[in-house]
Amino acid sequence: MNITAAYTDLYQLTMAQVYFETKPKGRAVFDYYFRHNPFKGGYSIFAGLEDVLEHLETLKFSSSDMTYLKSKGFKSDFLDYLENFSFNGHIYSCKEGDIVFPNRPILQVEANIIEAQIIETFLLNILNFQTLIATKASRIRYSAKDAVLLDMGLRRAHATGGYYASRAAAIGGFDSTSNVKAAEDYDIPSTGTMAHSFIQSYEDELLAFRDFAKIRPENCVLLIDTYNTLKSGLPNAITVAKEMEERGDKLLGVRLDSGDLAYLSKKTRQLLDDANLGYVKIVVSNQLDEYVIKSLNEQGAPIDIYGVGTNLVTGKPDAALAGVYKLAAFNETPRIKLSENIIKTSLPFKKQVYRMIDDHGMFYGADAIAIHSEEKVTQMEHPFDITKRLDLTAFKHEALLQPVMKDGKRTIPVRTVAEISEFSQSRLQQLPNEYKRFQNPHIYKIGLSSKLKEERDALITQHRF
Repeated sequence: MNITAAYTDLYQLTMAQVYFETKPKGRAVFDYYFRHNPFKGGYSIFAGLEDVLEHLETLKFSSSDMTYLKSKGFKSDFLDYLENFSFNGHIYSCKEGDIVFPNRPILQVEANIIEAQIIETFLLNILNFQTLIATKASRIRYSAKDAVLLDMGLRRAHATGGYYASRAAAIGGFDSTSNVKAAEDYDIPSTGTMAHSFIQSYEDELLAFRDFAKIRPENCVLLIDTYNTLKSGLPNAITVAKEMEERGDKLLGVRLDSGDLAYLSKKTRQLLDDANLGYVKIVVSNQLDEYVIKSLNEQGAPIDIYGVGTNLVTGKPDAALAGVYKLAAFNETPRIKLSENIIKTSLPFKKQVYRMIDDHGMFYGADAIAIHSEEKVTQMEHPFDITKRLDLTAFKHEALLQPVMKDGKRTIPVRTVAEISEFSQSRLQQLPNEYKRFQNPHIYKIGLSSKLKEERDALITQHRF
């Protein structure tokens, strides 16, 4: 999608004009992170980085943007600056698709203050939404186990958010999408079945099935609940499946979109098997989410493919990720934001995050935040409880924040959605199951190096009234 530098909040530009006029010296470091895992879960899937890097390399104000900004009363010399604006900073980030947790840097921006400020809104918009949807998709994948997952949410998405939702869903573990444009742009497998209106447009359901199967015999899925699933739709689908066999074709599946999906799928499987159509798959849709799919599995529903829409692409019930972008350093001086709510107190300094890996290659359950010059954290301190600390000497340290952009140019190879998804699935294999469960998941420990905690506490004391 075409995004210009005007894809930002107005206050970013009003602040930028003041910076432009006063010309503060030095570079800024901003942290991107979020405060809570969505869906009351135990982890999140980081998504959106590739889109951010792609757009940042070409980010400009268009001629129409400049015309509009002139009408907002900005001074001419500042407008001249914006007309030639580009992002020339550095970005350090976790790998897209990685498992991430609250209250620790996921991405850092290092740039002059104007550039870092102008990109904030765009960066939050992309990363917050895609991380939310990728996490939802990952939870659905966990429930669905080895079943095929189809994203069918575009029509229920928040306008063009459906485009990015399809990408994020694929990263989180979905196999295909009904979204043609996202499939084209991101090389995601595309899948489609049929609508009830197609069948309703015919005087006869059987004739509708026959025409569809003759013209679209490859990957043919028949929707069988328009009138009566077991008395009309399924018998007609079986008839067409037998006719397809005579032509040398095979019906891929039948789809259930209403009713008691557990009961209907069992009866459908029984009748298909009785007709020697054991190869015909059962597809279900209709307001599915991780909990419904988990229930269907527990009831032994013989479902092969789940089509998930609304609850996936809207991130229901959370709808938004509480991602933030906070100044951590300016002109090589640490900066802190204080709050009466301690969770909103930011962390100063340019930083590195280390993940603890045990002897079996599994995530130990702790990420340590350190000042960027620290190469190892021997002891991790609780951010606010002085009685809690953890000895980390026995664990392998994996540095998570790596350079991905320098001077406005990406420094890592482009990764496809399929590659990002594969990486994400491999990282989930390293995450113990107690963090994946839906009810009362384990809380992943996030702590500070002793040095960072000492420096942060000194700043709190310095700025406290």
